[in-house]
Amino acid sequence: MSFHKNQLSSSGITSFQEFIRHADYSLRTNLNPDPASSHDGDDHRAREVCSGHYVPVNPTPLPDPIYITHSYHLFKDLGLHDVLVEDQNFIKMFSGDIGTIETARCVGWATGYALSIYGTEYNQQCPFGTGNGYGDGRAISVFEGLLKGSRWEMQLKGSGPTPYCRGADGRAVLRSSVREFLAQELMHALGIPTTRSLTLFASQSQTVMRPWYSEQSQSQDPDVLVDNPIAISTRVASSFLRVGQLELFARRSRVDAHPQAFEELKMIVMHLIEREYKNEIDQSLHFSDQVVLLARRFRERLCSLVAHWLRVGYCQGNFNSDNCAAGGFTLDFGPFGFCELYDPQFQPWTGGGGHFSFLNQPVAAEANFHMFWKSLRLLLLHDDTKLEELDQIRKDFEPYMQSKLQHMWSKKLGLSRYDARICDGLLDLLGCSKIDFTIFFRELSHLPTDFSALTKSFYMPLSEQLEAQWQSWFDQWRLLITSAKDQQALSQNMLKTNPKYTWREWLIVPAYEQASRGDYSLIHQIQAVLNNPYEEQTQAIEDQYYRLRPDAFFYAGGISHYSCSS
Repeated sequence: MSFHKNQLSSSGITSFQEFIRHADYSLRTNLNPDPASSHDGDDHRAREVCSGHYVPVNPTPLPDPIYITHSYHLFKDLGLHDVLVEDQNFIKMFSGDIGTIETARCVGWATGYALSIYGTEYNQQCPFGTGNGYGDGRAISVFEGLLKGSRWEMQLKGSGPTPYCRGADGRAVLRSSVREFLAQELMHALGIPTTRSLTLFASQSQTVMRPWYSEQSQSQDPDVLVDNPIAISTRVASSFLRVGQLELFARRSRVDAHPQAFEELKMIVMHLIEREYKNEIDQSLHFSDQVVLLARRFRERLCSLVAHWLRVGYCQGNFNSDNCAAGGFTLDFGPFGFCELYDPQFQPWTGGGGHFSFLNQPVAAEANFHMFWKSLRLLLLHDDTKLEELDQIRKDFEPYMQSKLQHMWSKKLGLSRYDARICDGLLDLLGCSKIDFTIFFRELSHLPTDFSALTKSFYMPLSEQLEAQWQSWFDQWRLLITSAKDQQALSQNMLKTNPKYTWREWLIVPAYEQASRGDYSLIHQIQAVLNNPYEEQTQAIEDQYYRLRPDAFFYAGGISHYSCSS
């Protein structure tokens, strides 16, 4: 096993025995297991889970695991030494082989959650027709504990079937695992709340067949079956509680699905407050007050999160309630993408439709908040005053979101306050021009005095009419920003807001293709680049990673669009 250079963690926990001493399983202690579960973790067959907060289930180990990479930044944040990834028990745990670790004494767990699409309850793909089949189909948590004073949960993705797998094999392919690992690294480096990447392991001997795109395919849907190495990536978060989880227990409570239905809803909400909002919500307050504060705090986090997504050109792709973290951070990197050529309707996932497109994400967020609010209402039905407060928070969602977006656009443009003429005018011009979203804002951050300095961000020459419109907008923007006394400070603030390096799918594809052949060097290089997205890097890195998308990749299946990334 070899590490790439720039190792960050030269001190901290060096052995698995020391690491596991930090375990503290609050979810398993405070919440209810499924009463029909085996309790020993041998629970891999798809089945209906009708009650309880989690199912004990152990991961299925990767055969012949090989280390690919780990997050040096997260290791440092957790107080872990880099040599820990050489510990055989650490390797076993994070490649799915927890059953042979005597010192761990751990059984993994998976959780259920409901699914709503744009605020509409959805059961159609549940094999039982009840919604009780949705949940962690291929994600199994194996550790929860306290590291450097904070609580963290570690979850293996691609770790084999759980009761929620709906008949699938529960595996993740190397392609999607590389994408998720690197995307989480980038999102954190961008300063956006997100799940984090810990480790990435692949199997040297087992593959699975998945539909994907043939070379140079422009098909909307995959046109070939591809043999893929399987992999397990470990993602880390304060919790993996989702809006869909609250929604599941609320659904059960409404129909009295079982005698403990209402109590389990209350328990999961109390657990959410403890895990995600304990520093913002005083748990000595009356529970009704806590619920109202929870709605207000979640609204703030969710709106801020979506504003961040738009700031950097990120499109989640499938922003249902089950993919919306109740802690207000980015969760589930499947059919995601980043805008290169600006398009308000940008949506890389062919199955997502326009409702999850780039500029529709605030509306999708409101739909998810609606389901969150709807779930909490059940807990306040006997308190008219608090119910009215909760309902007002829901009513104010749209103007609150708009205030966050206006602040974000102002900051991207270096404006001291929101100017509708400048901001709306820019979005109109971006929409009718072929322009790279990241390069344009990065070049603008240097406060050019001539519009021609921005032309490197355009994919096509402008018509005379459009060029005149751009020049007019540019002159108006210049008048506003020249009022700032410290132009250097203004530029620096914009450079810290508008990244230089971003996710470009056509640069990621070679990394996972090389990895499938046993070469992980490009993954390491991209990881290093994406860990410093706001910084100027070497000229060689700039030449490779700070450039317009080549024409050949604009309609390429698996690059410009994809049906999934399983």
